[in-house]
Amino acid sequence: MKCLLLPLLLLTLPALANEQCVDCHTNVTPLIVQDWQLSRHYQMEIGCDTCHQGDHSSAEDVDQLATITADTCGGCHAERLEQFSKGKHALSWASVQAMPTTHALPMALNAGMKGCTGCHKLGLKDEATIEQLKADGSEFGHASCDACHTRHTFSVKEAQTPQACQTCHMGFDHPQWEMWSSSKHGVRYLLMQNGTLPEGTPAPTCQTCHMVDGDHEVRTAWGFLAVRLPLPEDDPQWKADQITILQALGVLDPAGNPTARLDVVKAADVARLTKEDFDRERNKMIAVCSDCHSKNFAKAELEKADALIRDLDHLLAQAIREIAGLYQEGLLVKPESYSYAFPDLLTFHDAPTSIEQTLFEMHLKHRMRGFQGAFHANPDYALWYGWSEMVRDLQEIKEKAEEIRHRAAERSD
Repeated sequence: MKCLLLPLLLLTLPALANEQCVDCHTNVTPLIVQDWQLSRHYQMEIGCDTCHQGDHSSAEDVDQLATITADTCGGCHAERLEQFSKGKHALSWASVQAMPTTHALPMALNAGMKGCTGCHKLGLKDEATIEQLKADGSEFGHASCDACHTRHTFSVKEAQTPQACQTCHMGFDHPQWEMWSSSKHGVRYLLMQNGTLPEGTPAPTCQTCHMVDGDHEVRTAWGFLAVRLPLPEDDPQWKADQITILQALGVLDPAGNPTARLDVVKAADVARLTKEDFDRERNKMIAVCSDCHSKNFAKAELEKADALIRDLDHLLAQAIREIAGLYQEGLLVKPESYSYAFPDLLTFHDAPTSIEQTLFEMHLKHRMRGFQGAFHANPDYALWYGWSEMVRDLQEIKEKAEEIRHRAAERSD
């Protein structure tokens, strides 16, 4: 009799444990229970214990539950986890930690997940990193998948809407939401969403272009920094400009030799470092565009955006050289944290002087808006928030440099 009852008992234990969770959390966190009851997990009888493994009966022992990570989701969604792990989102934690001044942010912004790390936390982290974050006071938000499939509904439909991307892909350095939603692509989708246009109207979203058929391996041809290798040998000016930018990014030293930071950039996958890598992603995007447009049109539009990057690079390189000249003339002092007496674009808002602050905005804000606006079919971002602002930045940097030289000349007289 015992042998017959044991399997039945084992089957009922998860259900009993789940019932206990619901009974308690209906009073403690009722809307979390409601969220779960709206989910596909609930319909499939996947209860709390399936993910929240461990012994827990009160607020005092909640830390005995296992930390939820992407691997937790991967137990059932192995294919999606594998795809995600190959894409740029999985590397977003590594990329933000690679920035040289991330560690200097206030705890509330960095470990507190209220600044860059508030979005970059979806990147994969090893157990040691998670334990250190928890010890520093960051106990929540390490699951990755819930950045798009928010808890506890974990809705596929939610993650398939462009609003799921809006929280992170907006604002200062990457306002893709603002660009897309005010482009003709976004306007058509939002009009369909509110019922003005009929359901089924062709209108590409973030997921249409960047997650074809639900593929979670998200990446782009140019990468976040819009720099690539090999350098353009057929365009000497662009090649020289890109070398200057790579030097200011710290991946080449002032003599043009690779630095240790190049390995960090490679590891974070923020740039395409071979022609094959670039062409693979570009061809994937042309295939997506060709669902609505002719292939020739798609190629031509993407090549126009490439050409804009070339023009934006020339403006940025001139500004970098202007400030590099001040270092060479001894009129700007190298900060202790800098490896070279040369502007460092990755110091961001920690740039030590106002002229370098202008360069920081020129690179991370206005250049980003220029080329991203072009790729997101938004003329206003490409021109007025991008290229035009960079023209003004360059003029301001030249005038500030002249003032610095003039004051230095007056002091030497």
